[in-house]
Amino acid sequence: MRNQHNLFFMSAPYSMLLMSIYCLALSMLLSSCSADLSVQHVTRQAEEGALAVPYSIVCVIHGDGDYFYHDTAGQESKADYDALAGAEMIALQNPHAEVFIFHQLPRRHFLFFFPLHNGEFYYYRNGRLIANESYRRDQEQSNFGSEAALYHRFRMDKQRKMANLFFYCGHEIPEFNGAGYDASYPDRSFTVQDFASGLKEFTRDSERFDIMILSTCFGGTPYTVGTLGSFARFIIASPENLHLSYFDLRSLKRLDLSMQDGDISAFAKRFAHHAFDRLTCDLQTAVSVAVYDVDSVQEFLQSVHGVYSDTLSALKGEIQTSTAVIEHCDCADLPAYVLPTMNEGVDLFYRPARFGRLKNKQSHSGWECWRNIEP
Repeated sequence: MRNQHNLFFMSAPYSMLLMSIYCLALSMLLSSCSADLSVQHVTRQAEEGALAVPYSIVCVIHGDGDYFYHDTAGQESKADYDALAGAEMIALQNPHAEVFIFHQLPRRHFLFFFPLHNGEFYYYRNGRLIANESYRRDQEQSNFGSEAALYHRFRMDKQRKMANLFFYCGHEIPEFNGAGYDASYPDRSFTVQDFASGLKEFTRDSERFDIMILSTCFGGTPYTVGTLGSFARFIIASPENLHLSYFDLRSLKRLDLSMQDGDISAFAKRFAHHAFDRLTCDLQTAVSVAVYDVDSVQEFLQSVHGVYSDTLSALKGEIQTSTAVIEHCDCADLPAYVLPTMNEGVDLFYRPARFGRLKNKQSHSGWECWRNIEP
């Protein structure tokens, strides 16, 4: 017969081990729910002596996907962390701005049971880090509810007119069939319309961003610019493929110097030109960066709205069969889009690829469309 007294003392170490694991898990779970207290202490001090912030930058960096690449030295890197480093750099070098950085991360768990936060938030003001905390991204929808809540909680001087910039870095935002955009939520859809719904939570129908920078592939389509134009005066995007979905952000340093004349249009063109120059130095593929004056392109967008909507409706059906039957193309290659207003409100910086079937294509309309591939 087994001695129950010995059994108790034999099982005690295991009980203690399980209790230690539970306490560790609980400690990690609780710590993931709280902000960095040292940074929050700085917040209270900064509120008392904060300088005016006439410039505001919101950076949303999507990192819940495949962003790995190898540089020319063969080193493995992640493009979203490169974008994060760029955003932190401009935050530190803007003494008269507030900068909100949201890094969207993959879903994570501790011990398979305890969900961890999958977003990292940084708030800089006057070139100093004021707040840094983890947050839980919206688990049900693809909008920016969690990010917008943090934005409105920390935003300074809500009544002051400032130059407001919105920067998004990620994969191409689908115009249809957006399932799988987040690797952690393969059944959840994220499309241009979802993106617009998220932007509405930032602006709350009361204002538009002065400049929206879409650091994604194929951002310059009539549907994308038309849908997002309700939330920005100027949109900077690449109508074609954008290498690593990455625009150089160094033009956003010292906005108090580069934007002191208040000419938003001129600044948007300078930013686009600088991004174009950086890309053409590094790439042999086609490079295109466009600036869309949202109010000035409305006549063209209204003229082509019907035909583009019909195309999207048709593609939504065809995409279920095969993506091999459609491709992106310059809208100027399709007669229905070649209108007198096509170039109004569009400033394009373009260089064709150094190789391939389109290496002799010396111009681009600045608008990207869809077409069926001939069998």
